[in-house]
Amino acid sequence: MGAVPPTPADALTRNRKSLLHKVRYALRHPARVPAYVRRFARDAVLRVKFRRDHVGYYRAVMASDAARSVEAAVGDGPSVKRWNWIGQMQFDYLKEHGLVPEDRILEIGCGNLRAGRHFIACLDPGNYYGIDISPDILIAAKHTVVRYELQEKLPYLTVADSLTFDFLPDGHFDVVHAHSVFSHSPLHVIEECFAHVGRILAPGGFFDFTFDRTLGREHHVLREDFYHRTDTLVHLVAKYGLDAEFMEDWEERPHGQSKIRIMHAEPARDHTVPVPAPVPAQDKVPHARVAQDADVVSVAGRTVAP
Repeated sequence: MGAVPPTPADALTRNRKSLLHKVRYALRHPARVPAYVRRFARDAVLRVKFRRDHVGYYRAVMASDAARSVEAAVGDGPSVKRWNWIGQMQFDYLKEHGLVPEDRILEIGCGNLRAGRHFIACLDPGNYYGIDISPDILIAAKHTVVRYELQEKLPYLTVADSLTFDFLPDGHFDVVHAHSVFSHSPLHVIEECFAHVGRILAPGGFFDFTFDRTLGREHHVLREDFYHRTDTLVHLVAKYGLDAEFMEDWEERPHGQSKIRIMHAEPARDHTVPVPAPVPAQDKVPHARVAQDADVVSVAGRTVAP
């Protein structure tokens, strides 16, 4: 697939929730209006049903989208070519950052394994763990395992209803990966992840996630697409004693989202001068001193002739 043009600068300040933006967008893309109206009607129903449950809300959205097209449900429309391209790009990026077969990966929002199939093929058997909120999508993920003959790699695939990771062991994963998950998540869902991901990260491990970045006011569209500021997310990471790095090299990729990497914070360096520990009396070396008489030496309190 050819290169996608980089995100224009004005896209980072655009408020897609504003009425003015919606009118301008409709005039530029009239063919997309029916799909938006369909989403708007769906949102009106789901918003009442899942008033305070975003995970339930978005699970229903995924079920609705998957009924029309699995590829559309994971954000790539009906194009298999684009599905392959996005997955390959994610895999190539992690390979460039040192991914090896011995690593253990947790993929949050694994979807139908557009990137997961590459991870599974690369990793040692049993080293891939994928979670998703949608049972429908995980069924499609199992079909992907069969289609690409990955059964011998023993990938784990399971439904999750939160991001507490309470069913996963401490310090287990070298890489935690979430592509196009937080672009569909409000801040309280993201914070739940930050509060718990440090526990499951192995020493030296990292958590990469993408998000829709804005330089303006944070906003959402129909509770499906969320736009967050980088500093908001970085400050939230620090709240839980973790370090965050904005991945500039990801910005060079032809992809519309940005990426942040989370790691365990490095221990603060101690700049105090160490005080020597006292030496036990039995370990002290007897000292010698020269008496006034140059021919007499006192060693450990005993006077001896030289």
